[in-house]
Amino acid sequence: MPTHSDGDSRVTMRQVAEAAGVSVTTVSHVVNRKPGARIGEDARHRVLAAVEALGYRPNALAKTLVKGRSPFIGIVADSIASTPFAGQIVRGAQEEAWKRGYVLLVANTEGNAVAEEQAISMMLQYNVRGILYSRWYHHRVLPPSLLDEVSTVLVNCYDERGQLPAVVPDEEQGGAEAARLLLEAGHQRIAFVNTTSASPAQSCRLAGFRRALTDVDIPVDEALIWQTEPDQEGGFAIADQVISSGVTGVCCHNDRVAMGMYDRLRERGLVVPRDVSVVGFDNQEVIAGHLHPPLSTVALPHYELGAAGVRALLGEEPLPHDGTRRVSCPPVRRDSVLKRD
Repeated sequence: MPTHSDGDSRVTMRQVAEAAGVSVTTVSHVVNRKPGARIGEDARHRVLAAVEALGYRPNALAKTLVKGRSPFIGIVADSIASTPFAGQIVRGAQEEAWKRGYVLLVANTEGNAVAEEQAISMMLQYNVRGILYSRWYHHRVLPPSLLDEVSTVLVNCYDERGQLPAVVPDEEQGGAEAARLLLEAGHQRIAFVNTTSASPAQSCRLAGFRRALTDVDIPVDEALIWQTEPDQEGGFAIADQVISSGVTGVCCHNDRVAMGMYDRLRERGLVVPRDVSVVGFDNQEVIAGHLHPPLSTVALPHYELGAAGVRALLGEEPLPHDGTRRVSCPPVRRDSVLKRD
């Protein structure tokens, strides 16, 4: 059996046919596993042997054009490399796609509009089954017009026009879970530290907090709801107000705010959770799992967002009437909440 020695050129179907002593049509039927094709076992074995010896790889794009079904799903994300969350979205989408026989084409644009347009154009040329359009944090977007040419599901963002389906975290349910971490431990006088930045996380987490208190007949004290910058410095700056309010527990907008809260409490000689129980949000592992004590928090379901996006794209899960699937944010119990009698 001849072997292909030129590693710089692509092995063609014609070369396989010549090596196996059969027609190109026969090779095509074998490698594409065409149902009903009448091919003798000897010829089939010769073709497969030639394929292996020559290192022939079928042209996936050509197969797509012939069969009308693409083996590719695209994902266009704005910040895979620089954020801890986006990679989990891609991983969830990739593993879900792979289970269903699809390969994920990933484009990381870092928010560059030109790179984004080029990536989508390339995916359209490959006749992708559809595209997941993902952002690293949950907010409204105006999707590129090129996405109108292909089935698209937004992941961790939503269409301000209300036209494209979306898969997003259930921020309100997550805010309720954060409050319940304290309520179920016996806390009744609890505070909420929100962000100053308008977003679904800002409005919906607070709504969930309010709902959780109302569900157990605890009045919402507006004097115990504050806003601060959504970072460590913001948590540090607001901590004195939390301390002077006399609350026994506080829900923070995110884990970074909680980290700043820890810093100021420690500086004031107070101990978490003995003096104040603290709950975060995001479950940013590099923070939450390594604070002292480890932080109780609520996880953003990034892996499941990616997986659910693929299922929605393939039509396997009917979307709600508003076109938006909200994925639950699970509570993560660690040691920053003290059970009260």
